[in-house]
Amino acid sequence: MKTRMTELYGTEYPIQCGGMMWLATPELAAAVSNAGALGNVTSGIYNSADELRAALDRTRELTSKPFAVNITTMPSIRLSVELLQQYFKVCCEKKVAAIEIAGAPVNTFLGPEYIPMAKEAGVKVVHKVGAVKHAAHAQKVGYDAVIACGFEEAGFPHQDNVGVMVLLPKIVESVDIPVIAAGGMVDGKTLAAVLALGGEGMMMASRFVATKECKVHPNVHKLLLEKTEKDTSLQLRGFLAQWGLQVRALRNEFSRKVEEIEARGGGPEEYIPLMSAELAKKAWEEGECDEAMLTFGQSIGRIYDIPTVAELVDRIVNQAEEALRTSLERVHSR
Repeated sequence: MKTRMTELYGTEYPIQCGGMMWLATPELAAAVSNAGALGNVTSGIYNSADELRAALDRTRELTSKPFAVNITTMPSIRLSVELLQQYFKVCCEKKVAAIEIAGAPVNTFLGPEYIPMAKEAGVKVVHKVGAVKHAAHAQKVGYDAVIACGFEEAGFPHQDNVGVMVLLPKIVESVDIPVIAAGGMVDGKTLAAVLALGGEGMMMASRFVATKECKVHPNVHKLLLEKTEKDTSLQLRGFLAQWGLQVRALRNEFSRKVEEIEARGGGPEEYIPLMSAELAKKAWEEGECDEAMLTFGQSIGRIYDIPTVAELVDRIVNQAEEALRTSLERVHSR
């Protein structure tokens, strides 16, 4: 299954793991890469450039296949711009396959020298976007690909609220660089749909949480099997409006607290403590799923089991090939 995405990354399959705070570790990244897809190490897990460097070395010990690193370019209390710049330099030093940027453009947030730095190192730079204009900007300033993120996705979807079925082909029609789809991606059927819409592959995050190699408390896996596509909501629209973003997260007791603050117009001094990454880390580890903002996408409505990563990737590829083949046969039979 070769596409411009597999050529870009050097992978067997057009499937990528998204960045996931606390969860996209060297162990999970290696499992995804060893299965033929593109693993992902989230830089924000680490507190220094040296810690990230050690994590990338650990990933290389576990896999000889390509993997990416996620860098989130958004204002943060814990992660300064200077630290994010160091992360980027470490990725270039270690010559990872790709850097996945989530947030503001690299050229404005980190500096105009960073994309050329990656190109010189042979590292691909890919930007998550939720609007056509942002994809056009990414191509203009030198990104190697974009990820078209529909508002179904977990994390920080764009406030335009455009679904991937519309956003993906719009972006494909607007740029010449490879376009990858995110949001609602969960299986071979969604991969087949992406390819039919002109995309080069898909990025999944929530679905990779529901694998044996993702080290979360058993309560989290149980929750993923129980919840439906109606069990997430868009939150913090007011607080994140200045960046054009919002948060898609699980509906739980914690989210109801957030909604109550939003409803009465509460200020940043109330929001910021609730957005602490440490709360989510504790929930992933201890299984108290009502005690933190857990970012899952609408794809949780189509998660039915907890396979190994290799089983999942193999199933997706076979199902995508079957879906494309049977769709053509069904059309021709009429």
